[in-house]
Amino acid sequence: MVYSLVRPVLGFLRGDEGKSLAPPGIVNRNSVWLSGMGWVSAMLQNAINHRPPLKSGVHRQVLLATIGWFIGYHITKYENYTYARLDRDMNEYIKLHPERFEPKEKKTFAEIVEPFHPVR
Repeated sequence: MVYSLVRPVLGFLRGDEGKSLAPPGIVNRNSVWLSGMGWVSAMLQNAINHRPPLKSGVHRQVLLATIGWFIGYHITKYENYTYARLDRDMNEYIKLHPERFEPKEKKTFAEIVEPFHPVR
């Protein structure tokens, strides 16, 4: 249900192209980071108001951590879509202009590295 509320908000960012991408994992760096920031901000608010940081307002800590997780998940989705779009555009450009991307001759490792002369 929550996703159906957010979909119109995020729909203008991706359109229907983003539906072909695989969804990101539930545990990703953005979700974990923003969830931690939400939890720390709730504890900081408790500490500023001279309440026990860990024991009071547990419902607020859970709420802010969940909101951070949700926002992080959708940021990761948008990030994956952006990189996929850029890769698609780059590959299309390479296909349209093959003369600019001619394959180079392959060199062996010995041709790249300078000869080794030990000093004794």
